[in-house]
Amino acid sequence: MGIRITAQRVLAAAVSLGAVAAFGDSLEGGDTAWILTSTALVLFMTIPGLALFYGGLVRANSVLSVLLQCFAITCLVTILWLILGYSLAFGDSVASVVGGLGKFLYNGVGEDAMSGTIPESIFATFQLTFAIITPALIVGAFVERIRFSAVLLFTAFWSLLVYAPITHWVWGGGWLGGMGLMDFAGGTVVHITAGTAAVVAAVVLGPRRGFPDHTQPPHNMTLTIAGAAMLWVGWFGFNGGSALAANGDAAMALTVTHISAAAGAFTWMMIEWARYGKPSALGAVTGMVAGLGTITPASGFVGPAGGLVIGIAAGSVCFFATNFMKRTLKIDDSLDVFPVHGVGGALGTILTGVFASTALGIFAGQGFTTEMATIASQIGVQALGVLATVAYTAIGTFIILKVVDLLVGGARVSDEEETEGLDLVSHNERGYTL
Repeated sequence: MGIRITAQRVLAAAVSLGAVAAFGDSLEGGDTAWILTSTALVLFMTIPGLALFYGGLVRANSVLSVLLQCFAITCLVTILWLILGYSLAFGDSVASVVGGLGKFLYNGVGEDAMSGTIPESIFATFQLTFAIITPALIVGAFVERIRFSAVLLFTAFWSLLVYAPITHWVWGGGWLGGMGLMDFAGGTVVHITAGTAAVVAAVVLGPRRGFPDHTQPPHNMTLTIAGAAMLWVGWFGFNGGSALAANGDAAMALTVTHISAAAGAFTWMMIEWARYGKPSALGAVTGMVAGLGTITPASGFVGPAGGLVIGIAAGSVCFFATNFMKRTLKIDDSLDVFPVHGVGGALGTILTGVFASTALGIFAGQGFTTEMATIASQIGVQALGVLATVAYTAIGTFIILKVVDLLVGGARVSDEEETEGLDLVSHNERGYTL
């Protein structure tokens, strides 16, 4: 098929096979330094980046609850990843569906354990930051109306039963990776899973009070724009780091990530300006996130011109998807997780099969040959990856939400508690005391 395999998939497969070597045999200082840096950048995306981005978009009386949810998810997923998550995602494959328990509590991940040219410990921690931000993204679907205990239980079950198996399918030696799915940095693993889970959660929990006729505007766009800027910079580690090396793949991934973010933001802003007479800061940062999410699966495969097209497509398609969700379907996915991340991730995954081709001249990538049959076949694999990820995530999320609802005696807060705000109701604190 001639497909160029990503460093992430190769090294993840090596980890799943228990590839271990002494530092002196294969350690590359430059690669290690870059992944250490990328790991910090991706964690920075969740706290403070995503926390501030989401926090500014809710009402003032629930801002602290959103910040704490992102913070607590970081803590909880870290513990779960150490105990079981990493093993389920990257342990020895069981029927190409999930990893085994061989890496329970990071078994075998010592100072001398290697994953390709980097220590396995930093590979595991880099992958942990992806496991953290994915459930944190889902928070945007149910802000202001869910119990804190429900958030923690949902995150625990979802991380182990949905995120870890799909990660194994794609990067850990599972069946989708074996079929040749091209997902450089998480179009399926992160964005489609988070987006799909978000829309299921929004439907199961129901809309906020007053939706869609009386919705509250963001209480602090300054926080949101600050968080968005942190996401933009952190995404260089998210996509560039997924090369798992300091090489040309990382450089191109970073380049097209920036281009797509800028194109997505500018496109969304121009559409708003044309339709409503004024561009908005909220629209610009949402378009930026759409561009970032959509380029993610393609980032190591496409070239700069392809990244530009993907960014423009993200800004326009995700804009109309957002309006369709709220105005036609009337689903209160509060902070637009599905139309931005779910739709963007699916769009980017499909377009990877197009722009990775070397047959498009200046728009070509470096993924595979010019044969049309090969291109069509790859697009089919990409579509299968999207459908399988959506189906498994939707079913798993629905079941988990119903179980959590029973365990906590109702995942949703009362109308009175929602009106009062989750800062006081859930934490007995206020985000602001001015």
